[in-house]
Amino acid sequence: SRMTAAGVPLLLLSLHLSLGRSDYAPFFHDNGPHSFSGNMALFSISEDTPVGTQIYILNGTDPEGDVVRYGLAFEKGSKEYFRADPKSGNVSLITALDREIQDEISALVSITDGRNKVVEKVRIFVTDANDEPPEFLNLPFIVDVSEDMDAGSSLYKVHAVDRDMGSGGSVSYFLQSSPFTKFTIDSHSGILRIKPGEKLDYETTRTHFITVVAKDGGGKYNGQYQVMSSSATITINVLDAQDTPPMFVGTPYFGYVYEVSGQHCTVYCLSSGLRNLYLLHCERMNSSSGCISLQADPMHLRNELFELKVKASEVSPDNKELDYTTTMVTVRVVDLNNHPPTFYGENGPQNRFELTMYEHPSEGEILRGLKITVNDSDQGANAKFKLRLVGPGRVLRVVPQTVLNEAQVTIIVENSSAIDYEKYQFISFKLLAVEIDTPERFSATADIVINLLDTNDNIPKFSTEYYIARVAENSPGGSNVVSVTATDPDSGLWGEVKYSIYGTGADLFLIHPTSGIIYTQPWATLDAEVKSKYNFYVKAEDSEGKYSLAEVFVTVLDLNDHSPEFSEDFVEKTMVIGAPIKIEALDDDAEEPNNVIEYSIMKADPDNIFEINTDTGEIKLKPFVKSLDIVHNITKHKDCKWSLVVQARDRGNPSFSTTAVVKIDITEATLLKGPVAAFLMQSRENPLKALGAMAGFISVMVVMTVLISTAMYLRNSKSNRIMPSRRIIRRRPRDRCQWNLNFKKPFGWPDSSNRFVVEDPEGKNHNISLNNNSPRGGFPPPSAPKLPPPPMSNLKYGERMGTVPTISGTLSSKGSKKFRRNTENSVSNALVSELKMKLEQKILEANQGYC
Repeated sequence: SRMTAAGVPLLLLSLHLSLGRSDYAPFFHDNGPHSFSGNMALFSISEDTPVGTQIYILNGTDPEGDVVRYGLAFEKGSKEYFRADPKSGNVSLITALDREIQDEISALVSITDGRNKVVEKVRIFVTDANDEPPEFLNLPFIVDVSEDMDAGSSLYKVHAVDRDMGSGGSVSYFLQSSPFTKFTIDSHSGILRIKPGEKLDYETTRTHFITVVAKDGGGKYNGQYQVMSSSATITINVLDAQDTPPMFVGTPYFGYVYEVSGQHCTVYCLSSGLRNLYLLHCERMNSSSGCISLQADPMHLRNELFELKVKASEVSPDNKELDYTTTMVTVRVVDLNNHPPTFYGENGPQNRFELTMYEHPSEGEILRGLKITVNDSDQGANAKFKLRLVGPGRVLRVVPQTVLNEAQVTIIVENSSAIDYEKYQFISFKLLAVEIDTPERFSATADIVINLLDTNDNIPKFSTEYYIARVAENSPGGSNVVSVTATDPDSGLWGEVKYSIYGTGADLFLIHPTSGIIYTQPWATLDAEVKSKYNFYVKAEDSEGKYSLAEVFVTVLDLNDHSPEFSEDFVEKTMVIGAPIKIEALDDDAEEPNNVIEYSIMKADPDNIFEINTDTGEIKLKPFVKSLDIVHNITKHKDCKWSLVVQARDRGNPSFSTTAVVKIDITEATLLKGPVAAFLMQSRENPLKALGAMAGFISVMVVMTVLISTAMYLRNSKSNRIMPSRRIIRRRPRDRCQWNLNFKKPFGWPDSSNRFVVEDPEGKNHNISLNNNSPRGGFPPPSAPKLPPPPMSNLKYGERMGTVPTISGTLSSKGSKKFRRNTENSVSNALVSELKMKLEQKILEANQGYC
């Protein structure tokens, strides 16, 4: 019986620890595209972030309030870029980033409460910083150019690439400034040309070295704005042109004859430096000097304008003509300043010039479709005027800007980006010619209209980089989710946009190729309890394959499609007065308020005795019920089992509810607390489990007692000592033998100080040692044993035997451990008291055989 009483708490404690409670897994907090706290989903980091920087905080919660730990890992074979502190969740950068090598990093973030672990795979986007300079391709640059190449001709196209994105990836070109350079380069296309008005001369310079610089559009790096550039040298070898004909210098040639001029006056002199000059007209010309003179009186000239064709021949030393060229000399007969400047086209005077061209021509390109000549018939200062172009600023420029008498007008592109078909279908300018030094300030105006043709120079562009959509769960297949919009300002087929989607999250969705409406697959079923977030990419593409991307984030909204559920429709609980009991229902909906439950008492028998916490489901007696006497007075039948109908209702719309019947057995508290009380409380609702555990424990104790008794017997049998005869003490037969033992030491702990005190009828006490090895005894020398008392079955009810000595005993315990009381709720005290009484009865029944 000693061993049984000592082992019960240990057994009940073990059973209590083995009964687990429900445990929910921790979870990360949601985060948006620009959040720095959560699970790192949609998080982006610049590639110039210094190593060691804290870039993020993993943040999550355990539903039970347990302490959580965080983790961050990478897939096998992947480079590790980040490290997370398990306690704080702080994420630091441990490896330098390079977007040009890897622009997206996959990582596994985890959160655990020690029992449950949640692992999520996230993608971290690496954003660009301007850390790459432009890089020239096809180096070295060596160009062979014939010396007779025309001014403005394209010589070579340099090309450089910048791996950065945005403005940092755009490249523009320019030549290092030099006052003697004969070349120019288009800043956009990189085309190298001979400057207008410049010529290459093999006899003067056979090799030109020019430096071209490629510069990016600039961007931020380490928090500062910077522009990066690279340079390269272009070697231009000038090739000799064989058998070139003579060339007139300073064309076109204009001569003037005033009304007051005399006969035989010189009209025009050609400073050619050639050997022979021939005038192929009726005027007279000096063959060696190149001077043209007038043979008639200007007053008698019928024409105001004379065109003279002049031939220049190259003559060998032996006066043999080798090659020749011709030019026209215009001789105008004018009077005083009585003519304004005049614009001429191919068919004569013209005040409107029109040209059709493609948008975005190269900068420095000449508009060759405009053949414009300007002329002032006056002479000298009267024929000097300026040209000016009026219109959108710094788009075109006119050459020359100052004209004497007459000039061919050249219009050059200055700003290619401004000539944009998407902005203007045509551009209008006013070309002005205004005399400079005359009192009259004569002027002329010509309209220049440039009709633009479209090119596919734009890509489709979405209205936003991210589309966030929400769709209710259980939506039927084919339901609209979101509409995306991309525009392409190009005309015709180039401006038509076709949509498509792709990505791992796009399996349940379709997109209309022309309208951009995203809808669910006809067979798709959305369930927020299974998966509540999807993301994928949408692509907008024009007819030539130019495209752009946007990302779509779809959230499946939770509907209240689950009712709260109790684990059982019928629940039995034991309530200790002053302490609550708790019932619980679960709702499988994914989000609040659909899964938030409110509890209420629908019906109670008797009524108005119980109250329930609407949030936690705790049921307790009303404050005035403080004892079982009050309970008995209420029921009037000494019945402490009451029944309630409890309702669990969620807060969704519409709201769903369910009910359960709760049978409550009310009792009063006892002093027993701790693991034993918890086990007995659980066993109260399942008594078979408690009886089975008790029977098993008693069996183990009986076996151990038999083994210990056998061992003691074998030990005593081997001793050479003569043991005293056993003294039999007769007692008055009673209904049952009573042991007045005060246990102060667990069973199995021997102590030489243990004694029994024997009280005989005369009132004398005798100490009896319980240690067989002790030589001392409290009794006189042994005598013959007496006969045992008659069996108890022969006694009649109420008969008493004669007075016999009774035995009482105490066991002192050194260092014995007191049973530690737990400060648990007193709900289990009544059950503990009841089962303790049953346990003591079992122990007494088991001891009957020893009495």
